[in-house]
Amino acid sequence: MTTETVIQQATSPETTTASTETTPTSTTTGADHTEHVDLLVIGWGKGGKTLAGTMARAGKKVAVVEQSEMMIGGSCINIACIPTKILVHDAENKRADDDVDEYFAKAVERRDTLTGAMRKKNHSMLADLDSVLLVNGHAEFTGEREVRVTGGADTMTITADTVVVNTGSVANIPPIDGAQLGGRIHDSESLQHVDPFPKRLVIVGGGYIGLEFGSMFAHFGSQVTVLDRGPRPLANEDDDVADVVAQALADDGVTIVNDASVTAVDDGADAATVTYEVGGETKTIDAEAVLLAVGRKPATADLGLEKAGIDTDDRGFIVTDEYLRSSAEGVYAFGDVNGGPMFTYISLDDNRILADQLLGDGKRSTKDRGSVPYTMFLTPPVARVGLTEKAARDEGYEIKVGAKLQADIAAAPRAKIEGDPRGIVKFVVDAKTDLVLGAALVHVHSQEVINTVALAMRHDVTATELRDTIYTHPSATEALNEVLGALK
Repeated sequence: MTTETVIQQATSPETTTASTETTPTSTTTGADHTEHVDLLVIGWGKGGKTLAGTMARAGKKVAVVEQSEMMIGGSCINIACIPTKILVHDAENKRADDDVDEYFAKAVERRDTLTGAMRKKNHSMLADLDSVLLVNGHAEFTGEREVRVTGGADTMTITADTVVVNTGSVANIPPIDGAQLGGRIHDSESLQHVDPFPKRLVIVGGGYIGLEFGSMFAHFGSQVTVLDRGPRPLANEDDDVADVVAQALADDGVTIVNDASVTAVDDGADAATVTYEVGGETKTIDAEAVLLAVGRKPATADLGLEKAGIDTDDRGFIVTDEYLRSSAEGVYAFGDVNGGPMFTYISLDDNRILADQLLGDGKRSTKDRGSVPYTMFLTPPVARVGLTEKAARDEGYEIKVGAKLQADIAAAPRAKIEGDPRGIVKFVVDAKTDLVLGAALVHVHSQEVINTVALAMRHDVTATELRDTIYTHPSATEALNEVLGALK
């Protein structure tokens, strides 16, 4: 494949500022050109880009279509996991005498530099493969396993034996009067480049995104108020775990208003005003910035899914089976767009499932997944895997529970060494089999320890084995020795 067949050749992106898009180098044919490939990937997400490289190295012809050069590499490295965790890290390390505006600007600059370098690396990982066609433009299905890609005045039609939709998700904008992005009203992407830095930040939504940004901006220096519709944060966690997290957020200056129903957002001349109802009263709060954090929806708009016979559910997510097959023959969906857990490592595992079907024995499926961990990067981070105590009891298990506040765990001094002994370690164990059913870890480095617990659960390592294993010292993992020794 040569650049003459490409309406817009995906060029190596700049390694710096992510706030503006660069113009790709364009090679035109003056007419619609048709290309056939073995694999077409729509969207440069984690799973799709990985499968594209695997198939190309196996000698297959591959096309990857991405409509934004600033999204090369996918959401994780550009607007989600990596950039937000850079900001979380820098926020946690801000000193009291640092100028807030200057410090935040430098953190954003570091964010942009790293994400730019990662875009460049992700581009080269596929661009260096001879059988990969990289196309900038918007893809829309025109038939079965056929898309038309438009970019500027030119079009390209791509047909494929196998198609992967890997377009991810976008912020959900709630049906609230005045809730429109722009000015002082942000989603989780635009808030990462907010300017000027907001002295006051109101967050609509107390889910994972809302709480992560609330914790982050509080550490940078904002006065943060979270308006949450639920009766308490972390509705899916046990009360003792949720209470510890709520207290940590309060300690860091985050105010959470529970049972709050937002009715209007007004971006006025001097401030944004949020109107909400709580306890039968109507209240207002002003801020320099408002974050709308009420979940995400699939990025399927204008894809023409119906023209390819691709079914979606009532929320717009592509319906797939355990092998990630859509209702259309030869069309698969990876990552956020299929409605599964919205984690980049799930998209990566989606890639393994389809790679096994295309190049292996076809036995891998989503049913093979067990004990998938996740982390909410608050300060300290909240990591979870498996069942909560309440869920285990509701499912009829006879259980033993071990739970200790991090500050009371003598055998694990790592958190005290690092100056933040807040948190809790909680395990739920099947009393009959001694197998771990679930764990909630809220402490320094919990995002690392949870992987050990999840691996143990997937391989039926007993709680006794975890309790009696030798761990390095001083480490956060040592808490397992003590907490699992206190099951009752």
